[in-house]
Amino acid sequence: MARQDKAAARPAQDSAATLRALSGMAQSGQDDPQGRLLHDRIRLAIVSALAVNESVSFTDLKALLETTDGNLSVHARKLEEAQYIVCAKTFDGRTPKTLYRITNEGRRALENYLKHMEALIKAVRGK
Repeated sequence: MARQDKAAARPAQDSAATLRALSGMAQSGQDDPQGRLLHDRIRLAIVSALAVNESVSFTDLKALLETTDGNLSVHARKLEEAQYIVCAKTFDGRTPKTLYRITNEGRRALENYLKHMEALIKAVRGK
């Protein structure tokens, strides 16, 4: 009988681990308590691209993400407002050039997001 109780308790424990992982995500970050800012596909892609490059131009991000000017602008603005990225606008002759760079806060937010996603994956897979 005790073995059956232990087997029945395992799904509850796995479920509790998953809920703890989700709860940790909901409680992480001061500016993004629900983890929603980086959960968006475009914003996560922007921050990820900037995490592995010193800076990336608006044009290159747009091509990389296969998105529109307006869509990229809106998502980049939200990341700027959260101080996860910074934007530098210059001119090359008469041509405007916009470069984005990740901030230390943005790098920390990405690391926290990835840790929580890894914990969630681990909890769901039971490993």
